[in-house]
Amino acid sequence: MPSDKKDDGGWKKFLWNSETGELLGRTGGSWFKITLFYVIFYGCLAGIFIGTIQAMLLTLSEYKPTWQDRVAPPGLTHTPRSDKAELAFNPRAVETFLPHTKALREFLNNYDESKQKDQMKYEDCGDEPADYKNRGDLDSDVGVRKACRFPRALLGPCSGLEDTEFGFKEGKPCLIVKLNRIVNYRPRPPTSNESIPEEAQPKVQPNVIPIYCTSKKEEDADKIGEIKYYGIGEGFPLQYYPYYGKKLHPQYLQPLVALQFTNLTRNTELRIECKVFGDNIDYSEKDRYQGRFEIKIQVDES
Repeated sequence: MPSDKKDDGGWKKFLWNSETGELLGRTGGSWFKITLFYVIFYGCLAGIFIGTIQAMLLTLSEYKPTWQDRVAPPGLTHTPRSDKAELAFNPRAVETFLPHTKALREFLNNYDESKQKDQMKYEDCGDEPADYKNRGDLDSDVGVRKACRFPRALLGPCSGLEDTEFGFKEGKPCLIVKLNRIVNYRPRPPTSNESIPEEAQPKVQPNVIPIYCTSKKEEDADKIGEIKYYGIGEGFPLQYYPYYGKKLHPQYLQPLVALQFTNLTRNTELRIECKVFGDNIDYSEKDRYQGRFEIKIQVDES
């Protein structure tokens, strides 16, 4: 029996019905109302989101960290630095240590005396350890703060001023060490010797964060030789703290310590650990640069 049901065009007619002007089963007026609803709906959501962000930003200072109690103690880093923390070279082959000396020259470029002459930006803070330099609160209206000068000549034979090879050519390499910057952080010198190795205790003095390096393996202790320390108090002097951030302290120069390994056993990989000591400096097994670092040094001679 033939069906009297008319062919309605199937899915094509559902997509667009030219007789009724319907798109997907709805007229143009319906689609306009739906579009208008979602425009208003998502516009309100966007407004709430933007308003929330703006309200949060009003509670934040442009200069002072809000949640600084969650910041880890500073990292201790060195130059030159490789991905694997290895320093292997041959004093007789310039190409083996050229990248290291280049890195040192580039790093110390900002410490050139000629770049620290501006009396409006820099001031002398002495070449002996002193107490913190108070330049006002972070949220005060003092504006940009002066920075302490740090002449690279303080680094002695590791300054690169006389020996442009930083001791590498003689097999006595230098490392330049720094504490990473943390806004408004004041490192505190150790007040007791309980957590400090006995051999490092003589380095403790007022107004200095001491640094001490030693062999990581006991069997290598007599292979490291003498390590010489250069800088103010052979550590990190307190007068260079606190750091006020990039906006208030754009020309800030952090204090440096130079290490020179003067008598390393040749043709032997030596693992060395350097640590800084302070009441608010901790170490982490998850971060090998928090308050310390390890480096492998090998001086080859053929």
